[in-house]
Amino acid sequence: MRSALNALTDELRRLKNTGVKTVAVSDEAVAALRRVVTARAAGGQRPRRAVAPAASKPVSSPAQVRPSVAIVRDPLPAATLPAAPVVALPEGDKAARWAALRELVLNDATCRANVRAGKKVVLGVGSLDAKIMFVGEAPGAEEEIQGEPFVGPAGQLLTKMIQGMGLKRGEVYIGNIMNWRPQMPAAAGVEQVGNRPPTEQEMRYCLPYLRAQIDVVNPEMIVALGATAAQGLLGFGSFKALGDIRGAWREFAGKPLMVTYHPSYILRSMSNRSKRMIWEDLLKVMARAGLPISEKQRGYFLER
Repeated sequence: MRSALNALTDELRRLKNTGVKTVAVSDEAVAALRRVVTARAAGGQRPRRAVAPAASKPVSSPAQVRPSVAIVRDPLPAATLPAAPVVALPEGDKAARWAALRELVLNDATCRANVRAGKKVVLGVGSLDAKIMFVGEAPGAEEEIQGEPFVGPAGQLLTKMIQGMGLKRGEVYIGNIMNWRPQMPAAAGVEQVGNRPPTEQEMRYCLPYLRAQIDVVNPEMIVALGATAAQGLLGFGSFKALGDIRGAWREFAGKPLMVTYHPSYILRSMSNRSKRMIWEDLLKVMARAGLPISEKQRGYFLER
């Protein structure tokens, strides 16, 4: 825990030095930090710095935490978004309909207005005949540069997960609810550092475009990657913790929906236990899709 808090402190100092004045922090993260500080104080230990303090005096209680980089909890977009678009695609084969959808998304005025200069609007990629569609929440730094979902570290891990299922990345369809990377405050001329979850308003705007992708591809099932994506598909407030609903089939847009953890969960916790939890969910997806499952695959990431 100490090393994690020290790393956080160093990162906040670095952000401050680059001109960043605010970072997005969820209520859950703030609550977790407060619990750590409170527990240390109750145990007679001097609390460690969870964030870079403005003064050099030791912090003795949660109320005294004074970050030099201000905390912004789940910031709303700078301006209210318009009503969600009504997507009407022309008749034709899948390729023609997807091409028409791509033109709609890439030229959507709201999507373009929410993309920083030099970055790209992002639409899903993959096979238009895919049985399985993977859905995340929003593009990140690498994705808005390349204009393709899941190409950063989490995307590379997702590709390995797909390969572990006996498939190639090009045989599935991969998309996000959001078509742009949710913005965070950054100094002029400074690249945005870090990501924040999209707001309910942002996801409601982009959902019609995801539904249109589902309509074109017509997958047999959907895999929601992470709590934010699951909230966007199932409805905000539909569950308290991802662990309560992962591994069980739900439904979205008339398709069976499997909810599992985001690949970044594994990147944060490189344990066999975390890998196995996601893999068990993917085994259920493989079984439902009629994919062959070997004994070797059944035994992936089991503790020895």
